[in-house]
Amino acid sequence: MAGALLMVMATAATSGCGYALAGRGSFLPDYIETIAIPMFGNNTTIFDVEQLLTQEVREVFIGRGSYRVVTDEAAVDALLSGTIRNISIQPASFTGDQQVSRYVFTLVASIEFTDLITDEVLWENPGLIFRDEYEVASGGVEASSFFGQRSNAVERLAGDFAETVVSSILEAF
Repeated sequence: MAGALLMVMATAATSGCGYALAGRGSFLPDYIETIAIPMFGNNTTIFDVEQLLTQEVREVFIGRGSYRVVTDEAAVDALLSGTIRNISIQPASFTGDQQVSRYVFTLVASIEFTDLITDEVLWENPGLIFRDEYEVASGGVEASSFFGQRSNAVERLAGDFAETVVSSILEAF
């Protein structure tokens, strides 16, 4: 009886429940070690937005695994390319004196992740819509002035966008 109980306890201790920590897995093939992430395209009128978003995606990719991220497409295992297609900012809430206190930011992008070893698109979303609310200091805001501020909201937005893109690729959503 004691032997059977010991066997059950050992089995229970070494078996997993099948769950894993979300946000840390990867469905990419093991041979993908070097990923090229060239500058995203920018089809908007907002100057340099592609630089900010591309850099954030690179940093998140580096932080999420053992991937080497480069900008040049030569001698890499995979390519992440993207184009920022549209950006809009709309009022979401107002103060008592009718001043805007929060904005809904909407970004539309085309993103594609290609395995260059097999020449297969592993993940793509030609109409990725990223939307979130952000507090902005004061007054009416246009997208170009919003990005020109380099405020905490802009930094948070870029980080949130990058997390969305990288999680979608690594977790195969």
